[in-house]
Amino acid sequence: MPDEAPFALVEKQNNAPRLYALNLAAWRQGLAPGLALADARARLPQLRVAEADRKADRDLLLLLAAQCERYTPLTALDEPHGLVLDVTGCAHLFGGETGLLALARKNLAVLGFSADAALAPTPDGARALARFSEGGVFSPDEAAAAVARLPLAALELDDDKALALNRAGLKTIGDLACRPSRAFAARFGADFPQKIERLLGREDRRIIPLRPPPDGMVERHFAEPLAQRDSIEAVLSDLIQETKALLERRGQGGRRFEASFFRADGFVRRLMVETLRPTRDPKIIALLFREKLDSLADPLDPGFGFDALRLAVPRAETFDAAQGDFAGAATQDNERELSELLDRLTTRFGRARVLRFMQGDAFEPERESRAVPVAVAAAANWVRPPDGEPPARPLTLFDPPQPVDVLALAPDGPPARFRWRRKTHEVLRAEGPERIAPDWSVFGPRELTRDYYRVEDAEGRRFWLFRRGLYEQDDQPRWFLHGLFA
Repeated sequence: MPDEAPFALVEKQNNAPRLYALNLAAWRQGLAPGLALADARARLPQLRVAEADRKADRDLLLLLAAQCERYTPLTALDEPHGLVLDVTGCAHLFGGETGLLALARKNLAVLGFSADAALAPTPDGARALARFSEGGVFSPDEAAAAVARLPLAALELDDDKALALNRAGLKTIGDLACRPSRAFAARFGADFPQKIERLLGREDRRIIPLRPPPDGMVERHFAEPLAQRDSIEAVLSDLIQETKALLERRGQGGRRFEASFFRADGFVRRLMVETLRPTRDPKIIALLFREKLDSLADPLDPGFGFDALRLAVPRAETFDAAQGDFAGAATQDNERELSELLDRLTTRFGRARVLRFMQGDAFEPERESRAVPVAVAAAANWVRPPDGEPPARPLTLFDPPQPVDVLALAPDGPPARFRWRRKTHEVLRAEGPERIAPDWSVFGPRELTRDYYRVEDAEGRRFWLFRRGLYEQDDQPRWFLHGLFA
């Protein structure tokens, strides 16, 4: 819609439609957020309106926040209409603070957004200067002086408090700064003086970034965007080498690596790979990223090219490079090769599809073991059965147990024959019972006792059957197949 056409978003507040956001043309006509729609139409009959969608606004802010992560990983939302970036230590990468601010505005303009922006020592001061001044870059002294000249609207108080301050003859933040804070605290609440201190930069408030800061990070910015995959992989390889040097200096290895590809049109694509053990081997990391790129269902699309690439280490751990003795060298090599294989499988198929069994803290079969991603937990120390003996219980169970028809020589004896999936199995050997009384706090007080049997049929297949209920206590005990042995 052209800027000269007054337009506003409307949402219901206190059971009445009110203006939520305006374009520049509506502002110039004297309208403001919070004004009742009826009053706005009375002042400006040609005003066009649409229903506000706060969720869509937040999604858009998240998209812009991801785009702004090319300047710093410490990016937070300032809802409903702003972003806060902690650029400490980042400005020199973009030609200084003035260059960084100009580049951010330029990139947002390319995406179709105009931004009021300010760079100041504290987030509250920067926010106030961006919203209630012409913005720019402010040193600590300049920021304090500029904030002191701001109107009381920068405090964003409710109407009653703003009216009380105006009646007292107070017009600017500086008028409040030179007066005792106790009187303001007694009249407007204990947090009122703190709000003034934060605006003036006397008290700092750390932002809470959308994503936790990584343990390490290296990046490249390009004057001309990269579009060829060979060039992109070459830059990624250089970043991996820099990451190795960074981790070596810290005596660490990475467990998780994230590559971020910042496209020229503002779109950001992230690829994550994980390892079972801390590593800083460039060959392993590069191989995992190649596996990731090759397995993408939605291929990496450079569009008009990537103008920035970043490699972050969200999770790093102490790297133990100790060399074992000759006797343990073969074992260590086997463990390393297994870890690398599992890393590649996890990268290609996803962590939810590469699982390992973990021991539970219960004796019931349903809770004795559980399958978890290999990247989440270390291998469990399972008790090995005696040589030549099958495990006492199968690792994989039917959920729920499958009913079977059983013929037993005695009512409470082992099965002699059973029928499962329309096939009859003659039992050649049976071992049991293993009696289990389920925990009533988990399965309920009406859950019956189970007698489990390991059985082998005439064809050598092994099954795990149980009888639910006891003949001397329950009316109709039933048989179920709970698992299969390999």
